[in-house]
Amino acid sequence: MATEKAYKLLAQQEGVSNSQAKSMIDRGLVYVGNKKVMIARGDIDVKTIFRVQKVEKPVILFENDDLVVVDKPAFVNSDEIERQFKGARLLHRLDRETSGVLMLVKNEEFREKAVKEFAKDNVYKEYIAWLEGILTEPTIVDKPIVTQKKNNKAYSNVSPKGKPAKSEFYPEEVSAKKTKAKIIIHHGRTHQIRVHARYIEHPIIGDEQYGGRRAKRVMLHAHKVKLLGMEFTSPEPKIFKTFE
Repeated sequence: MATEKAYKLLAQQEGVSNSQAKSMIDRGLVYVGNKKVMIARGDIDVKTIFRVQKVEKPVILFENDDLVVVDKPAFVNSDEIERQFKGARLLHRLDRETSGVLMLVKNEEFREKAVKEFAKDNVYKEYIAWLEGILTEPTIVDKPIVTQKKNNKAYSNVSPKGKPAKSEFYPEEVSAKKTKAKIIIHHGRTHQIRVHARYIEHPIIGDEQYGGRRAKRVMLHAHKVKLLGMEFTSPEPKIFKTFE
């Protein structure tokens, strides 16, 4: 059986550069059948036909002189969104596979005001997630989180040495050993919901880093944010409504 590096074969199939093909695999966008291609440099049969999941474009939810609020698609880094909006800076971040409300600021005066609201925990942040297992009742996790970086990748843990972090989980729908939950977070540490979900033994589906089963994406969506009297909502993605 003749083989080739997955990213080189993908580049030929899609008519893109090797680096673009590698990036597509690294983002989790490339499948063979229903199986995600995990290693760009892995050898694969030259007859393989790839299926590439298309990335949606970001949609502007709100814009004024201070702020632009974007509906971030999954599989896009927050920094990439920032580069698309010249003169605007990220006010916060969402993980690559997390979709939903992302805010960028246009001036320093508003940024300082907004940062103070985040610091005082005056910003309402509501997410939707599909969790492993059946969560039967509302659960509050008030556990500090510490974050370390390894090989340019962040990894967080519940630890008494960490910074304060509180997440509220409210079950809304139960289906075949999984639960759709509304999650309200305070503070907003790196990977907070993902870590707290694992802590209560209901990791987020698709979040293999923190114990979830493999899925097309991490099933976490930033649904609603309230800041300085303004409210921004990103509609629940289609995949969340039809998830089996």
